[in-house]
Amino acid sequence: MSLNLDNFSSTAVSGSQFVLAPLPYADNALEPVISANTLSFHYGKHHKTYVDNLNNLVKDTELEGQSLEHIIRAVAGKADKAGIFNNAAQVWNHMFYWHSLSPNGGGEPPADLKQRIEQSFGSVDACKKEFASAAMTQFGSGWAWL
Repeated sequence: MSLNLDNFSSTAVSGSQFVLAPLPYADNALEPVISANTLSFHYGKHHKTYVDNLNNLVKDTELEGQSLEHIIRAVAGKADKAGIFNNAAQVWNHMFYWHSLSPNGGGEPPADLKQRIEQSFGSVDACKKEFASAAMTQFGSGWAWL
C-alpha cells in the first residue's frame, strides 16, 4: 500500500472549515479485526469531535482557512495555542491512522520495507515487539509511528 499524505490533509478543508474526510474503505471493511461498530463510533464520533473542536478553535483567527499542516507548524510549542495544536494534531493523526489501515493488510511487509526493518530492528518480530512497547507505554491515547 502506498500512502499519499496529500490525500487527506490539506484537502480536508471545505471553504474555511475542516470536514471529516471520508474513509478510504467501507465501515465493515476491516472486520473482524476492527468491527464496523467500533470503526463507525471512533471515526464518526471521536475523530469528528476533533474536527469540530478544531473548527471552533480557529474560527475568526488568522489560522482559519489555513491547511492542517500550516496550523500544526504555526502553533507547535506555543502553550497558549495548545488546544489548537492538540486538536489539529489529532485530526492529522487520525487521518494518517485510517489511511494506514487496509482491508487486505497484515502479513509480511513488502521486501524493501522488510529489509529496512531488519536493518533497524534486527527482525520483523523485534520491530513488532518494540513498536507494541512504545505504543503501550504512551500516556492516554498516545500514538506510536514507525
